[in-house]
Amino acid sequence: MVRGVPLDRSGEFFLPLWTDFTAGKDTGILDWYTLLIAIAALLTLAVHGSLWVALKTEGAVEARACRLAQSVWWGLLAWVVPITFASFRIQPHLKQSFAAHPWGYVFPLLAIVGLIGIRVLGGVRGGLDAFLCSCLFILGMLTSAAFGIYPYVLPSNADPSLGLTVHNSAAPLYGLQVGLMWFIPGMLLACGYFVYTYRSFSGKVKLDGQGHY
Repeated sequence: MVRGVPLDRSGEFFLPLWTDFTAGKDTGILDWYTLLIAIAALLTLAVHGSLWVALKTEGAVEARACRLAQSVWWGLLAWVVPITFASFRIQPHLKQSFAAHPWGYVFPLLAIVGLIGIRVLGGVRGGLDAFLCSCLFILGMLTSAAFGIYPYVLPSNADPSLGLTVHNSAAPLYGLQVGLMWFIPGMLLACGYFVYTYRSFSGKVKLDGQGHY
């Protein structure tokens, strides 16, 4: 989504699995940039998942999960810097968006605060604070990317003028109105379901008499 694809004037594109492994105009699905982002996603979810396990368990499992999260955190920290520089190099529109709207720096700031909070609040025992910081980091990274490429929903790396935006790819007004009418009650139901589910299964999973969860 950040790198873009070779869209033509009809709004279509074709990508082989890989070409010369560069992220240029004739790139494939896989290149050095997509693999860089994939590793970053793996590290992020490893930390996030470990903190969730630490939040929901106790004893030795909780301790191992905390140690894993703290160990992988260093790799994530080291990886965030190159993917940030690579993203600005691959997609010039990121620099334009942040230069035109400096208030957008609040999104990467959220990611930085979340990343630091994971380390500071994680400690030797994981808890809700560290997990929420992980959520904040993920939220900050995703919103930074969305803000950076806006108004594009799918940029074109061959000709920027052929990219799909929120304007030229929007559905007709009637479809948007009907979708909004269904989206609001649908999301309220989904939020209510999640609140009910998480309240029903809140707290740590307790060990039985034999030390099993």
